[in-house]
Amino acid sequence: MTIAAKFEIEYLQYLDPQGKPIGKLPPAFKDPQALLPLFKQMLFVRTFDDKAIRLQRTGKLGTYAACLGHEATHVGIGASMQEADVFAPSYREYGAQFMRGVQAREILLYWGGDERGNDFAGPRHDYAWSVPISTQCLHAAGAALAFKLRGQKQLAVACCGDGGSSKTDFYAALNSAGAYQLPLILCVINNGWAISVPRSAQTGAQTLAQKGLAGGLHCLQVDGNDLIAVLEGMRRCAERARNGEGGSVIEFMTYRLHDHTTADDARRYRDDAEVKDAWTRDPMVRLRNYLTAQKLWGEDEEKTWAEECARKVDVEINAYLETPVQPVEAMFDYLYADPPADLLEQREAAIRREGRA
Repeated sequence: MTIAAKFEIEYLQYLDPQGKPIGKLPPAFKDPQALLPLFKQMLFVRTFDDKAIRLQRTGKLGTYAACLGHEATHVGIGASMQEADVFAPSYREYGAQFMRGVQAREILLYWGGDERGNDFAGPRHDYAWSVPISTQCLHAAGAALAFKLRGQKQLAVACCGDGGSSKTDFYAALNSAGAYQLPLILCVINNGWAISVPRSAQTGAQTLAQKGLAGGLHCLQVDGNDLIAVLEGMRRCAERARNGEGGSVIEFMTYRLHDHTTADDARRYRDDAEVKDAWTRDPMVRLRNYLTAQKLWGEDEEKTWAEECARKVDVEINAYLETPVQPVEAMFDYLYADPPADLLEQREAAIRREGRA
């Protein structure tokens, strides 16, 4: 039998679930001190996430998509990008966006129903949150094409979930990246579930990373709960992209420890034993144990930083709650340069209903 081609998918992991090193660490992390600020950022993200959920439960925030369990993947992605790069998030990668300068108050504004939250701080060329699944992958591919045509050493990064990797938008983006050798990194954050649909029912592919092979992309599978593995995987793929070697698909293996959103009840479709087992691979515990073993972290540091995180998040929550509500006509004012007549009539009716006309 003649074999036309063979492929392999490399898997990256450097810390086991207990935080013990597995083999030789990448050169950039021989000094574990480099991980300390990122661990602190992960703790901040978890504090923010917890307080945002509580805010929603009290009716002061709309439906919110939690990121519990994704902290290492999200922070690692954001930390691996340069300011001039373009980020196309879905609706959950807060850790990556914090690393790029987005404020927590802006995330709260968005989930509070105020589109001004999408006009966030940080790089002005980053894309807004995308609730439609995987459409942002095509946006990132377009940005990557622009970088290539201009001869710029920038890259575009898009995030989607395991379910999102089954969308035509994802396949079109990776096909474009392969055909034109674009500086694009498609990050598939495999948390096991596309809302209530398990990964096993989404695709027959052995890995999600290998989907990039069809488009001729470089492919990696990474332990998304291991910050070192996330950083190293992103470093390799970013280096390839900046050197003109084309795009990559990285599958980050993690788990959604919370419901899909605050409007979801994962107990209806997910076994408690599965969730309990996933907690044994918590990215926070893994990195905390490693840094503690390196004598860089302890209970005193944890307590002090936890209090600081709580204070910082409370400042952001208050800024969100104190933001004046937009007038009702704002919902009509930012879609059309020349609004159609029926929309103008609705605008006036809304103003009258408020008693301001």
